[in-house]
Amino acid sequence: MIQAYRHHVRENLLLALDTLRRHKFRSFLTVLGVFIGTTTVIAVTSIIAGLDKQLVDVAEQFGTRTLWVYKLQLGAPHALTRDERLRKPLSYEDAMAIKDESPSTETVSVELFREMGDFGLPPVTARYKGQDMVDALFVGVTADHLRLINATLGEGRFFTDAEDLHRRDVAVVGDGVRKRFFEHADPIGKTILVDGHNLEIVGTLTKFKSFLGDDQNDKAILAPYHTFKKTYPEAKDNFICVLAEPGKMDEAKDEVTAVLRRRRHVKPSEPDNFGISSAESVISQFRQVIATVGLVMVVISSIGLLVGGIGVMNIMLVSVTERTREIGVRKAIGARRSDIKWQFLLEAMTLTASGGLIGILVGWLLSGAIRTFVPSLPSHVPLWSVIAGFTVATSVGLFFGLWPAMKAARLDPIAALRCE
Repeated sequence: MIQAYRHHVRENLLLALDTLRRHKFRSFLTVLGVFIGTTTVIAVTSIIAGLDKQLVDVAEQFGTRTLWVYKLQLGAPHALTRDERLRKPLSYEDAMAIKDESPSTETVSVELFREMGDFGLPPVTARYKGQDMVDALFVGVTADHLRLINATLGEGRFFTDAEDLHRRDVAVVGDGVRKRFFEHADPIGKTILVDGHNLEIVGTLTKFKSFLGDDQNDKAILAPYHTFKKTYPEAKDNFICVLAEPGKMDEAKDEVTAVLRRRRHVKPSEPDNFGISSAESVISQFRQVIATVGLVMVVISSIGLLVGGIGVMNIMLVSVTERTREIGVRKAIGARRSDIKWQFLLEAMTLTASGGLIGILVGWLLSGAIRTFVPSLPSHVPLWSVIAGFTVATSVGLFFGLWPAMKAARLDPIAALRCE
């Protein structure tokens, strides 16, 4: 029974392939919509999957146990309200209170920078022996900062609490600054001019992972917190990093929230006037945005699949009309209705599956081309998208080929044999 069924399927599939071979150009035009739809799905999915992987890598580099606390909610994709624009910045004392009053917190570091603009932190000019870097990132940080950002020292050391307390003019520079000024020299002990202030380099950082080619972290020049405060007395925008004890992220977040609400005099009925983020929350926000983009692209690609499906149905109806006599001959020599139906269904499914396979191949090639020519835009084709693309393409043939197949199966053999 099973062997006979396999024989019928193989026979009908060979008939379908033979039809496609005899009508190559018509078959290609028929599945053009399926091909375009599948290519779009594979290409967009590969970009989204690549972006997701890159963001996860970057976020996890900054610590899966790290909470980022700022006066605004990081990553929130909305226009700032008047209340948010007028919020009081977090203070150094807030960070120290968290460190003292949160049992679930291992350590705390503070970043101090000049007022953040609409496009991020303002760049500064760094200079060494006549060479300029006009887009350096100058930030003041506490001595524990290295532990919280999971950064790795390349050369030298990080500055100490004592150097911070005594406002020493020292700095640790990112890999981009090192390559710009000291690619063939030892940077340790050298003095660079940062926004008009001399700083001695005591250490360098290795390269950070980047998102969409953003290498701003590699252009960082980190000075002790109180040294930066001495340089910019008006600076008050503090960014607090909290390292939670292992397995106590939720407890640490609750404790940080309680400390800041009390210090910032937030009433029980009022929302927080600060933001707390983590690697997990940033990734979650990104995926919400990407899910919307993905949904739009699925709708667009579905239009191509719908057009392709309608084209398949029309061509199959024409094929039934053209091959009426052939159907009559097959029925006269013993072919059953199910044989005729499966012959045309397999033909339609083979058409759309072929379009799907071509679309998958072209989408994969596009993904490779994007990865090669636009390195900052990651692209990776996940296996599930290939399986989904092929399955959907084949299902389009099954759905839109059903009516022509049933019409062919219902033909009267005598009337079909009389057809010229």
